[in-house]
Amino acid sequence: MKKKLFALVLSGLMVFSLAACSSSSSEGTTEEAATGEETTAAEGEEGATAEGEVPDVGVLIYKYDDTYISTVRNALEAALDGKANVSMQDGKGDQATQNDQLDVMISKGVDVLCVNMVDAQAASGVVEKAKAADIPVVFFNREPATDVIASYDKAIFIGTNAADAGKMQGDIITDLFTEHPEYDLNGDGKVQYVMFQGEPDNPEAIARTQYSVEQAVANGTEMEQVGETQVCNWDTEQAQKAMEAILAANEGKIELVIANNDGMAIGCIAALSNIGYNVEGGDKFIPVIGVDATDAAKDAIAKGTMSATVLQDGEAMGQAVAAVALNAASGVDFLEGTELTLDDTGVAVRIPYAPYTK
Repeated sequence: MKKKLFALVLSGLMVFSLAACSSSSSEGTTEEAATGEETTAAEGEEGATAEGEVPDVGVLIYKYDDTYISTVRNALEAALDGKANVSMQDGKGDQATQNDQLDVMISKGVDVLCVNMVDAQAASGVVEKAKAADIPVVFFNREPATDVIASYDKAIFIGTNAADAGKMQGDIITDLFTEHPEYDLNGDGKVQYVMFQGEPDNPEAIARTQYSVEQAVANGTEMEQVGETQVCNWDTEQAQKAMEAILAANEGKIELVIANNDGMAIGCIAALSNIGYNVEGGDKFIPVIGVDATDAAKDAIAKGTMSATVLQDGEAMGQAVAAVALNAASGVDFLEGTELTLDDTGVAVRIPYAPYTK
């Protein structure tokens, strides 16, 4: 099942970029490339082909320490266990590093690539290289442009509809302030909010930011932003520091915190708790809403220090990526034997969101 096209050429070019050369992938070794850590799952007996082989699946992750992506990654590895040799690498949030890792995967002749882009705008380069090597590509979580995916008949995207997450946040906002008029601290009938955005150019972050407010307004809730949108790159620590600065200048003027993900929401709660807000059992509270329904967020909601989040089902996404990748490696239709369906773009599968409240 190996695709060795370009293998000798690319291997020669990259021999100095590898910390250790792998032997046959069927040995199930763990290796570390100079471009980032790689984990390799050992081949198992189950799921072997009639020829006694299992496919080689190359997985590129944008950043291992992203909480949500860790859920996806773990589910993906579990779903492929015993059914494939899995080579996985951490892009560490750097597109240049991920590009190098891609070259290594192609040189090794993997049967299918599963790619969680660092920068979705760089996906055209991934498609060009994969197409030249005749390797199917399953993009996931970070969505490339539709025309980029559609340019290769062996490419597909598995993810969510970012606008839906924002709209659910908007509905949650309206429900919260309808059920709790006391959250309107100054009694002006408006919601004074601060916004925490994942990344400046990330389509998903932009959509969540836009639609959360638009949906609340469409529901009849008046919204008024306090300060500028805080771009914190999905990061808890960055969000905490930004929230501390905002509170220093606007304490008593903020009635709501909206975050594109739970990591930033948790950072905001940490900043609030440092000055006596959102403490379990306390009497000073500002609603905080995130996205992902991570364990930390669920725990905070259960304790009453966070109001709500939007469930992004990482386990379902990981399982979907695994199923599609195995089909692609076997040369059958991406969705054969699954309950997955393409959306109206014809190149994407959507994993639905769901609101998560106490």
